[in-house]
Amino acid sequence: MQKKHELIYSPALGYELHVWCYGHWGVPLLVFPSAAGMAHEWEENGMVASLSPLIDSGKIKLYCPENNVSQSWTNRHEHPADRVKRHQDYENFILTNLLPWIYADCQSEKLSLFTAGCSLGAYYAANFALKNPDHFQYALCMSGRYQITQFTDGFSNSDIYFNNPIDYVANLDGSALEHVQKNTHLTLVCGQGAYEEGCIEETQKLGEIFRQKGISHQLDIWGYDVSHDWYWWRRQAVHHLSQLQD
Repeated sequence: MQKKHELIYSPALGYELHVWCYGHWGVPLLVFPSAAGMAHEWEENGMVASLSPLIDSGKIKLYCPENNVSQSWTNRHEHPADRVKRHQDYENFILTNLLPWIYADCQSEKLSLFTAGCSLGAYYAANFALKNPDHFQYALCMSGRYQITQFTDGFSNSDIYFNNPIDYVANLDGSALEHVQKNTHLTLVCGQGAYEEGCIEETQKLGEIFRQKGISHQLDIWGYDVSHDWYWWRRQAVHHLSQLQD
């Protein structure tokens, strides 16, 4: 498997971010890490190995950046109004710096991307796809939390609102809603076992909002034995990404 490491500078954040790439060809899959934030997280936890048949056959190519969640959502030392600004800086990095680099690496500016994530990474995948459906035609969101005010002690302002899927998607209408309806599909996956509390409720709630709004999606609820764990996320990722390649 072709594997490479890059450092990509973000003017908004003021430093270089680590990005790991796996594969030589295929649909670019942008992977967001969990609250751990590490670019190599999917490799370290066996996700890359589990997806190797799809990667080696040129079906998908993984791009795994680090995130800055310790500066934003999980940073309890700053006010949420300041923390969301750091999240916006990270959004700027993804859209302004990383995506052009990915298009150049794939030698095409017309590719649609997939995105994916587990746990808090699922929030990132869903949020980016919903806000940027021109870029992301598909998002695989496993065991996510989609009510971001859980990280702000209930505080909200306009910046937080527009990064809180359960709130802003419920109010999408008109051309903004049509844009999402026409351009992206989201798969919401969650187990019902250990440590999925909160995730299962918010996954089902977001799925119901998608149903009401006519947003293309699949709600895939796994059994009571399925826990908030990499073992299950490996199985879920293989299951859903293999279906996309049939």
